[in-house]
Amino acid sequence: MALSIPTITLNDGRAMPLLGLGTYKSTEKEAEKAIVTAAKYGYRLIDTASSYKNEDSIGRGIRASGIPRENFFITTKVWNTAQRVGDIEGAFNRSLDRLRLDYVDLYLIHWPVPGCYPETWRALEKIRESGRAKSIGVSNFEEPHLTALFEFSGIIPAVNQIECHPLWNRKPLIAFCRSHGIAVQAYAPLARGLYLNREIMQQLAEKYVRTEAQIGLRYLVQQGISVIPKSTQPDRIFANADVFDFELSEADMALIDTMDEQLRSASIPDDLL
Repeated sequence: MALSIPTITLNDGRAMPLLGLGTYKSTEKEAEKAIVTAAKYGYRLIDTASSYKNEDSIGRGIRASGIPRENFFITTKVWNTAQRVGDIEGAFNRSLDRLRLDYVDLYLIHWPVPGCYPETWRALEKIRESGRAKSIGVSNFEEPHLTALFEFSGIIPAVNQIECHPLWNRKPLIAFCRSHGIAVQAYAPLARGLYLNREIMQQLAEKYVRTEAQIGLRYLVQQGISVIPKSTQPDRIFANADVFDFELSEADMALIDTMDEQLRSASIPDDLL
């Protein structure tokens, strides 16, 4: 059964699915199988990165799915080491080679490496101009990083991919991004499971006859935040996408807002600490 996943419109006019498959820490074999399964269930957005070491299997999964390439929305990212040595073009070409694709739909700066990311952004602009990345954006950028980028370039990122979930709802940063037309995408939207046993989530899961994970994902997509939950289990891949046929009340959305602890569940790279 294929689910219908809505899209949001980016500031460059392109459509991006509101939900996709995250592949962080998915092994080569797991990633390929997960993509075939996800495609069967209606997923079209697939998120990877050069640092995940699975772009080869992502490409194989896309080809094995039987879904035309143009129906997918593929995201990958440039890692910190390539930024430091100024090898953005080379890193991008290697990602395309591993994916065996002619283009990606979204290319992101994975982390704002101090002293590097403005020049990295300039390189991404050139890649977009070449047509090999349809949209460009950033990941893990806070307000000061974005402000610096605005001063450096007139091209606004299409997306800022950040950690976001009920325990760290990122309201100020989301408001800032939206004031500049930047779409927000949430990685680790399930916070590695850290909020699934919280009383509020359990109460809402019972009320809406859904899982705690579905409540958490619905909380984000209902705000127009794109989410990329990671799973390799077929039942969870399906359940994660089955969040578009119900709506949380305003009171329940506000209740989940109260869970915010500014809790980071993902790690920061050692070279940025």
